[in-house]
Amino acid sequence: MRPVKTLCCILLFGSLCARLNAQSYKDSIAEYRKHYKQDFLTDARSPLKAADTGYLRFYNIDPSYRVIASLEVTRDSKPFMIPTHSGKLKPYRGYGILRFKLHGKSYILHAYQSADSTKKQLAAYLFIPFTDKTNTKETYGAGRYIDIDTSEIKGDKVALDFNKCYNPYCAFADGYSCPFPPKENDLQTEIKAGEKLFGKERDK
Repeated sequence: MRPVKTLCCILLFGSLCARLNAQSYKDSIAEYRKHYKQDFLTDARSPLKAADTGYLRFYNIDPSYRVIASLEVTRDSKPFMIPTHSGKLKPYRGYGILRFKLHGKSYILHAYQSADSTKKQLAAYLFIPFTDKTNTKETYGAGRYIDIDTSEIKGDKVALDFNKCYNPYCAFADGYSCPFPPKENDLQTEIKAGEKLFGKERDK
C-alpha cells in the first residue's frame, strides 16, 4: 500500500504546485495591468485621464495564451517604413520570425525593431503589432501590440504572452501616429486575451 500512498502524495503535490503556479501567473498579469493603467497617468502624451482608466477592459487572464516561441533572427535586414494612423511613416527593420503553437495550431508572427536613430532606447525592444479575428467585434479594429524586451530572449526561444497585448493610443483618441500591423502579422484565429475594446466612446 505504501507505493500507492506515495504515488497519491506525488500527484497531489504536483496538482497543488500547478495551481499555485497558475495563481502566481495570474497575480503577475494583474500587477502588469495595474501598472499599465498607471502609465496613462504619468505619460505626458496620454490620451486618457484618471477617470477614463476605469473604461479599460480586458479578457480574463488565460495562461494558455502564454506560449514559448522559436525565434529565427533575420540577418542583415534593411529598414522599411510602416504606415501609421496619422499618415506619417515610421522606420522599422525586421528582427526575426516567431514560430509558435497556440491551442494546437501553428502560427507565425514577425517581430520588428525600431530603426529611428533618434530613439535608440527603442532598439532594446521588439515590436509585434498584429491583427486577429476578434478585431472590430471585441477588440480594436486596427489591431493590437505586444512588446518584448530583447533581454527576454533565451537562445532561440522567447515567451510570447497575449495576455499582455495592448491597444495603441489611436484606440482612445485621434492625433497619434500608431503603426498599422503589416499584413504578414494577420493571425487567422481569435486571440481572446489581452486588452479589449475601450468601454467609453472614443474622443474625437
